[in-house]
Amino acid sequence: MSVLTETYTLSNGNQIPKIGFGTWLLKEGDECYNAVADALRIGYRYIDTARAYYNEASVGRAVRDSGIAREEIYVTSKLPAEAKDYDKALEEFETTMGEIGLDYLDLYLIHAPWPWDEIGKDCREENRQIWKAMEEFLASGRVKAIGVSNFGPEDLDSLLPACQTKPMVSQIRWFIGLDPSDTVQTCAEHDIVVEAYSRLRTRPDRQSSRVGDIAASYGVSAPQLCIRYLLQRGAVVLPKATKTSHIKQNAELDFEISAADMGVLDAMRDTEKHEDAMEFRWL
Repeated sequence: MSVLTETYTLSNGNQIPKIGFGTWLLKEGDECYNAVADALRIGYRYIDTARAYYNEASVGRAVRDSGIAREEIYVTSKLPAEAKDYDKALEEFETTMGEIGLDYLDLYLIHAPWPWDEIGKDCREENRQIWKAMEEFLASGRVKAIGVSNFGPEDLDSLLPACQTKPMVSQIRWFIGLDPSDTVQTCAEHDIVVEAYSRLRTRPDRQSSRVGDIAASYGVSAPQLCIRYLLQRGAVVLPKATKTSHIKQNAELDFEISAADMGVLDAMRDTEKHEDAMEFRWL
């Protein structure tokens, strides 16, 4: 069975594919449309976008034009990080639904706990108000699952007491060399599925060379190894590519990293403790 058909179960019983196709930095128009169309043709059944990517229209058009039944494709979008009040959340959701041109979203996320130009700002009260809107989107049936993105343990701990329905998914930055275990543990305690996004590579140093050597021992590329690593850590993974060959290769994951090699990859975490906060923009 292809990994593209494998799923995790959300807390509401819905299934989410283990591999999605990311669209950050794919330009609205032919670039995004063709990449999403290729991904769907190759067998991906999960497409991840966001209002902030400015490509929801191309994503929706590719989904509609695919000839694949809507219920067979999982589509995620995200509420802009700057939308930090209830009315703005309603407005931005309607904009997304108009742009994407689909009857419903399978998953809708709060893109970040703070505006992008004020990373780290305390918006906990605002997020609790926004969550009421998220729960209304879910109750309306126009969204099948709701969640958050870039929320750390403190953000989740603040939000959860205000939830009638808890987040079902948390999308976070996670890759070989970065240790988000505190967030992953918090999510596990609350039955929240973790999605991992990253650039699927490490920095150009000795660590990258070691990843490349391990990948070569399995006869795969470094990105393939990075994706497989995250799958074996229990995450949904969202690789992005524009070339058809890379889109296809990223889904060829019929190998297993040994426990010994997983231990080596885990041990690389200590080298990446201090990251520039602006790298959140990878999402």
